[in-house]
Parts: sequence; C-alpha cells; structure tokens
Amino acid sequence: MVDYDSKEYLELVDKWWRATNYLSAGMIFLKSNPLFSVTNTPIKAEDVKVKPIGHWGTISGQTFLYAHANRLINKYDVNMFYIGGPGHGGQVMVTNAYLDGEYTDDYPEITQDVEGMSRLFKRFSFPGGIGSHMTAQTPGSLHEGGELGYSLSHAFGAVFDNPDQIAFAVVGDGESETGPSMASWHSNKFLNPKNDGAVLPILDLNGFKISNPTIFSRMSDEEITKFFEGLGYSPRFIENDDIHDYAAYHELAAKVLDQAIEDIQAIQKDARENGKYQDGTIAAWPVIIARLPKGWGGPTHDADGNPIENSFRAHQVPLPLEQGDLSTLPKFEEWMNSYKPEELFNADGSLKDELKAIAPKGDKRMSANPITNGGLDRSDLKLPNWKDFANDINDDTRGKEFADNKQNMDMATLSNYLGAVSELNPTRFRFFGPDETMSNRLWGLFKVTPRQWMEEVKEPNDQLVSPEGRIIDSQLSEHQAEGWLEGYTLTGRVGIFASYESFLRVVDSMITQHFKWLRHASEQSWRHDYPSLNLIATSTAFQQDHNGYTHQDPGLLTHLAEKKSNFVREYLPADGNSLLAVQERAFSERHKVNLLVASKQPRQQWFTVEEAEELANEGLKIIDWASTAPEGDVDITFASAGTEPTIETLAGLWLVNQAFPDVKFRYVNIVELLRLQKKSTPKMNDERELTDAEFDKFFQPDTPVIFGFHGFEDLVESFFFERKFRGDVYPHGYREDGDITTTYDMRVYSELDRFHQAKQAVEVLSANGVVDQAKADLFIEQMDKTLAKHFDVTRNEGRDIEEFTKWEWSPLK
Repeated sequence: MVDYDSKEYLELVDKWWRATNYLSAGMIFLKSNPLFSVTNTPIKAEDVKVKPIGHWGTISGQTFLYAHANRLINKYDVNMFYIGGPGHGGQVMVTNAYLDGEYTDDYPEITQDVEGMSRLFKRFSFPGGIGSHMTAQTPGSLHEGGELGYSLSHAFGAVFDNPDQIAFAVVGDGESETGPSMASWHSNKFLNPKNDGAVLPILDLNGFKISNPTIFSRMSDEEITKFFEGLGYSPRFIENDDIHDYAAYHELAAKVLDQAIEDIQAIQKDARENGKYQDGTIAAWPVIIARLPKGWGGPTHDADGNPIENSFRAHQVPLPLEQGDLSTLPKFEEWMNSYKPEELFNADGSLKDELKAIAPKGDKRMSANPITNGGLDRSDLKLPNWKDFANDINDDTRGKEFADNKQNMDMATLSNYLGAVSELNPTRFRFFGPDETMSNRLWGLFKVTPRQWMEEVKEPNDQLVSPEGRIIDSQLSEHQAEGWLEGYTLTGRVGIFASYESFLRVVDSMITQHFKWLRHASEQSWRHDYPSLNLIATSTAFQQDHNGYTHQDPGLLTHLAEKKSNFVREYLPADGNSLLAVQERAFSERHKVNLLVASKQPRQQWFTVEEAEELANEGLKIIDWASTAPEGDVDITFASAGTEPTIETLAGLWLVNQAFPDVKFRYVNIVELLRLQKKSTPKMNDERELTDAEFDKFFQPDTPVIFGFHGFEDLVESFFFERKFRGDVYPHGYREDGDITTTYDMRVYSELDRFHQAKQAVEVLSANGVVDQAKADLFIEQMDKTLAKHFDVTRNEGRDIEEFTKWEWSPLK
C-alpha cells in the first residue's frame, strides 16, 4: 500500500519536479549532449543553440504544481487534465509528457534515452520544431497558454457535462490582470456540481510580468482572501518565507491540495446524492493561491549583481549563453547540476525506475487524458430533419412576408430546429452567448431548455433560469462565452455562440487562436479532429436602426477570410430555409470555424427547401426564377450574399427588368462565401474553392457584375482580383457609415439599397451599349428622385417610404 503522504513519497515528487526542471532549463539552451554530467561529456560550442529562445520564469512553479497534480491523481484516483494559463510555459507539459511516456508514444523518434532527449532539446523553440507555448503539438494540451486571459473560461467550458473530470487550471498572475480573466472568475455561478465536472483554479503568483510586478502578488493574503471570498470561493495558500526550503513547500502543497480535492468531492457528493446546491446556493469551490517565485531554482543573479530568481529578469532566457558566447557556461552547468540529474536519470538517459513508478498510468496521465484529444465521446450530434422546420416557399409565397411574423424571422425559424437538437443531445450540445439569446429570437430553444444559472432565482422578475439549463448566456461577456464554447468544443462536444455582429469582433483574436490550434492539430497524426466551432453573427449592420453606427461592424468576415480557407467556413444564408440547411451542414462538418451571419428581423423569404439544400451543399446557385438568362451569354450578372443584400439585389434587378425587359442577366445567390476565394496552394488545398472553370459558369468572363454584399466591399473585390476576372465588379456592401435612423436608411447609407444597385447596373449597361442612353438617363433620374424622396421622408417623418416597405416580388418579364 503506497503512503502518498509519507516523507519518502514527497521526496519522489521532489525528484520528479527536479527532472522536469532539468529538462525544461536544458532545452532552452542545448541542442545536443543533454546529460553532460551524467555521461561525463563536456559541453562544446556545437552543443549550444546559436540563439536560445524560450522562457524560464513561469516554468518551475508550474512543474511543481504538475508534479503535485500527479500525486493527487494517484492518491484519489481522479480524472484530471492540466490547463496552463501562464504564457510561454510550453516546457511544463512537454517535459511531463516525456517523462510519463506519452510524448514518445505520440512521437516515436523522441525516445527515452540520450539520443531521444537530444532530439527533444533541439526541437524546442527551434526552426522546424515546436513552439514555446502549450500548442496542439503537445500531448495533454487543449489550451495554448500564451493567449492570456482564457485559461479559466476554457477550463469551465471543458468540464460542462463532464461530471467525472477535474480541470487543474493554473492561472498566471499576469494573466489575472486581463479583463477576460477577471470576468471568468464568475464561472462558479454557472457550474452545476450535480451534472458538471469541477475546476480547481490555482493562481500562480510568481510576482512579476515581463518587467513589472503583478498586482495580485503585491496584495496581502488578507486582501486576496476577501477578494475570492467575495466571489464565492474558498481560498487557501501555498507559500513559504524561505523560497529554497523545498521540503516545506512540498509538505504544504500536499496538505492544501489534498483538502481541495476532498472539498470538491464533498461538494459533488452533496449535489449528486443529497440535491444540494440546486436552490441558489453557490458551492464554495476551493481556489489555491500559490506564491511560487519567478525563475524559482534558477540562476540567482546576473553578472552585475542584479537578482534573476524572484524577479522579472527570469522571464525569458535567464543567462546570456549562446553558441558564440560561452562565458556563462560554468554558471549554466552549476544550475543544471543543482537538480542532481544523476539521481533522476540513468546513464543511457532513461528515467530512474522509482520515478517511473510514481507517474499516473494509462489515461490517468494528464498528458493522455482523452478529454484533451477530442473528448471521451467523439460521436456526431444526433440531428433532426431540418426540413421539418422549414417555411413553405412557392410561387405564391416567395418574396412576401408571412402573416405569422415569426416565420419571417430567420433566427426564430432556426430556434425551433435548435430546440430539437437540444432535446436529442441532452449532454452534448449547449448554447452560449452574452445575454442576447432572447434578443436574438431563439424562442424555440427556450421552449425546450432554460438558462443554466446557479444563483437564486427570483420569480416573477427572473425568467427562464434554472440550475440545469442548456443555455448559458447570463453573463454579459463575449470573452467568457467564447472561452466556454472553445473549451466545450475542444473536449468533443458541440455548441454555438451567438452574438451581435459588431461585438463578435471583441473575440476575433480568440477565434484566430482557435483556428491556429485547428491548423496545428491537423498536422499531428496522433491528434483527433474536433467538432467545428460554431459562431452566429446576428443583430447585423444592416438592421441596426435603434442602436445605429456603434453596433455596425461586419469585419469578422474579412478577418476570417484572411486565414487558411480549409479551416474556415463563412455562411451568409438569405432566409430561414437556407439558414436551417446551412446550420445542419455546420453541425455535420468537423475541424472548422463556422461563421453564420443571420437576420433576426422580419424579412421576406425566398428559397424552397430544395433550393436551400442546394445552396447549403453547393455554396451558391444560379436562381432561375430571378434570371432572364440562367444559361448562355448575359449582358450583366447580379449576385448577392447575405439577407439584406439579397433583398436589395433582387429588388434592384427587378426594377431593371421592369424598365428594360430585353436585358439578359443571371442572378447568383452566394451562401458559402469562401467558395469564391482562390488562395489555395498545392500543399494547403481546399476542396470547397471553385475551380476557374466553375467560377466562370457563375460569373461570365468579361461581363460586369453588380454584387450586393453584407461585409466590406474590398473583400469581394479581392475575390475577383484573385480570379483575374476580366469584367468589372461593382460591390455594394458596408461602407463604414451610419447613424440612428430607419431600417432601410441603413442600406442607403452604404448604397446597398435597390435604387443605387439598379442605377449603377443601368449606367453600366448604357455605357456598354446594351440599353438606349435616353431611356437609361430617364431611369437613373427616377432612381435619384426616389432616393431624394427617401431622404426627405426619413428626415422629416421618421419612417421609410412605400417603395421600400410595400415592395413584393413578382415574376420577371
């Protein structure tokens, strides 16, 4: 029977810690000869990297915590995974995965001997190797770490609906100063100990950032205690006056962490067996404050006598050792030998048997926990038939609004489908948002499930909140919602984050980091794929009448289009049926970032179920009922992508057709925007990009295109430029202008409206000799008069003109 509390066992934990520190320090500087003192082989210049790159400051504190997490796993037989919040801490998980064997399992060339250790050292933070963060290349990692602020959000998102998992979440004290991190401490108000797992947050107070002290580290224990108790946590501390009394640190850490695990288990037992914490009482989850010095155990002073250990100077490379300057080599050797590597490794580079014995086994290793590699259950969602929720579109209803106003709201149509998805997947689907789910018309989802909210419910003032809801949107933080979704998705489940379009930009850097994770993960043969990250942008630029200019920004479309297109899908469905079809496809695809732009306001409906299905599957379609020449040569092409652009483009081409019925044109509706893009290389091919021949079938070469677009116009221009399109393209999109005004005036501001589109089409047609100039001039004058009337009525009466509000689709001439 192993005594996990004995002095002898803690000495083994200390040795494990020393082994990880030895490897972590060595891989910054060396590319060969890693066990120089054990093998009695002096370090030569060629063993040292030309330019060592990496970070030391946060490493030894995290490796200390990781070693104790291993002990907790062994003692309590828990399932635990590691979240490394402090930036640039890649060595922490790399070295632990190497010592417990998982790294070699995933990378067989990194053998557990001197030769394999040399390869490991060389590849760290080295061209063609691995980064200094906890990237997707690292076994056990599901959180990159260098993107400060999101460790807790990711940790909580990962344990939602994972009742048997504990996230060992280390939060950096520099990270803790970020807005997202401060908001994420409120996650305890949403975690249900009955059905969800647990997060053990450890605030790693090492004292310093890059060159400044950190705020939390200068707060007293009393101040920190009040802070966390005010948030509802039960704080406890790991600290010691003598930073080099390692035995005292180990004894205290074991005691404090043991109590934390026992408290977590007691909370869960009370919730699961006694029904506790379901009445508005928030469990006092433990939080650990660990004062572990920056650069702990490393070089103590530089050549000028300035402190390195326990100062900001330990942040990056703590010694100026490099291949061209070996002056500090003796100090480096003294540092490395302080870990007593001969007690840790055999002469052949293998780990001592006594240390192998204390590593958790199999999936219990944090480096091998399936939760960190696509999840325990990697099956797809069970999906209802989206067609059961579709609107009935035919020649009589197309382009008109239904009597039931809710049928005209695309998001309301989608909500009924999402409600069914939630019913079919009660533990594998969640909806996230920043208090906008009701505003975004997801009423059908609320009929099936309330919000998850662990605080007291005060009826009748509160509405649709419960400890066991599937919607989490009660915190007004985009960072929090996105972080929860990423953690949920990276552990194999499926979710959606819906937000007002302009405020998705708040988290575009988070989305970028997730994209980078997907790209790195796809390059690792041992990594499983992930469900796609689903984002819905609604309350969009062209429907912001009451909020106006401040709530306009469709720029996420451009931001994501700049990424590798085989990991990104941008969908702009124009009505409820195409939104349903696209959402099913988004749920079915894996390893993507899906951005859906959808309307929540009453809008005309256009496409039959069959048309919507083709649009979703093919990404775009020539619409025969809106084309006078769906095949063959045309005089002009009309195209649109997005809800309001489709309305205005169809209305614009209808105006042109009524005045000039002999003009031959086709209309192309684009739902999957990046099918137009051409940026693939043979190495990074995206099967969704149209070939040049396919593109020419939709957009006839040498023929002008009027393009109604939801986003910034230069994105459309870039597509046609990449294609070397010989005709002219005239995008009518968002032009960064607006005000608090009427619904249709928002479109006029950007000249997206039907009258500007029709006017430009006729100008182009007359310039090309397709229509009579005199008739064209008369038409253009009519368009200008209508726009002048629009301006007069909106500014004087505060309403839209009938030419907008009363228009309905009728067949073309």
